[in-house]
Amino acid sequence: MASQSQTNERLPLVRVPSSDFVPSRSPGPPASRRNSIVVFSGGSAANNLVDVFHEVREANSSTLSYVIPISDNGGSSSELIRVFGGPGIGDVRSRLVRLIPDDNDEAKAIKALFNHRLPRMYGPARAEWHDIVEATHPLWRNISSPKKELIRSLLNTINSEIVKRLRPTSRFDFSSASIGNLFLTGARLFTGSFEAAIYLLSSIGAVPPSISVLPAINTNFAHHIAVGLEDGTVITGQNDISHPSVPTHAVPKNQSSSTLQISSHTVDQDPVEDANLPGSLPSLRKPSIMFSKTDEEDLPSRIARLWYINPYGQEIILPANPRVTEALSKASCIIYSIGSLFTSIIPSLVLRGVGEALASPSILSKILILNGTLDRETGPSRNPFTAFDFVAAIVNACSDSRSLARPARSKYWQYITHIIYLDSAASPKFERDAFSEAGIETIRLYGRKDGAGKGARYDDKALAQALGAVIGRKDLRGDKTRRNTLIV
Repeated sequence: MASQSQTNERLPLVRVPSSDFVPSRSPGPPASRRNSIVVFSGGSAANNLVDVFHEVREANSSTLSYVIPISDNGGSSSELIRVFGGPGIGDVRSRLVRLIPDDNDEAKAIKALFNHRLPRMYGPARAEWHDIVEATHPLWRNISSPKKELIRSLLNTINSEIVKRLRPTSRFDFSSASIGNLFLTGARLFTGSFEAAIYLLSSIGAVPPSISVLPAINTNFAHHIAVGLEDGTVITGQNDISHPSVPTHAVPKNQSSSTLQISSHTVDQDPVEDANLPGSLPSLRKPSIMFSKTDEEDLPSRIARLWYINPYGQEIILPANPRVTEALSKASCIIYSIGSLFTSIIPSLVLRGVGEALASPSILSKILILNGTLDRETGPSRNPFTAFDFVAAIVNACSDSRSLARPARSKYWQYITHIIYLDSAASPKFERDAFSEAGIETIRLYGRKDGAGKGARYDDKALAQALGAVIGRKDLRGDKTRRNTLIV
């Protein structure tokens, strides 16, 4: 851990202006006229609950918006950021593709194409990429000619940009690259707009118009996060916060191995010509295509705070995507979904404008769906987060967004009104008295073991029933046959 940390010395704070950001002058429509659900989530974990959210949306005849962070700098996103700059798009792509209906052969084929990953080895990955670009790959079967040529035009755009950026010190590594990520990057480069790229993929995939996927920040630049631990350690970059990683083939083998390792001297990596500014923190520019989600090393102490940084490690305050604050101004229900607490949820909450919008009393329900297990971010294992610690982290992030002092427990209900949790030995410890004192209502569910046998998973029907009860459209105790739902 020493190689990816530094002393927790507060660097000068930089406030980033935005011509798009307009401070809210109105709390939005009153609660009686609001009928929208906003879900804060990351990518893969919350994808398992998409059908539940869809059911709740339909039951309430409401719109549904997913707010997704763009700070991921691991996996194949790390190579796109290294070569082209721009936001981390992996979680946005994951949610968009999950939302594509698979009710016909073409939709299934489009979904398979955008979900496809190239082989792990550089040579076979590059060869398969060219098969896809040249439309000789079997993935194109069942995709109509108009959509195929539209998709190929954007893939050819990114392919041309890859060739133009080839340098003796750097090449694009196709290993494990996501076709959906490559498409979104090509569309962003072609249109000059990340949200235009999202709209294009949504249109091709026929994502329902009542559902929106909103990047937490609307940007053409990379934005990175850092966390401060309770022992004073600072870790920079989402990948180093969440997962260990190993070097890739992005830099030719005749380069010094020091260019692929975190170093206190940026001069080692400056000769590598890519999209990173000279002097950028090495931890933000290193390739991180391969990482492990299973063999996670404990953090030395708990995470105390998260913030955004510029490429040189200085803390910056960023405004939220105006479309996010607009969605919040119309919301009747907020859901903090399952997922990595500090890299999937909190990066969206600390943005300027979000905390103020979430504190509005016009939002009637603010629901936390508690994770069924703990991970690296909510450790260490000798002192893990409790359920109330999850709530405190979210509340503190919302207060940081407003540049306010962290509130007393008696004020936590301003940001979270309900918590849904699993009764499982692997779940975070639940302190019922603390929630009672804070005025937060609790709903306990009984789940089933996950695929790895490490924790519990939410039952879709029970979770939908619980969410419906909180929103006020259903009677939670009405279904006498459900044993896995219980209000406490």
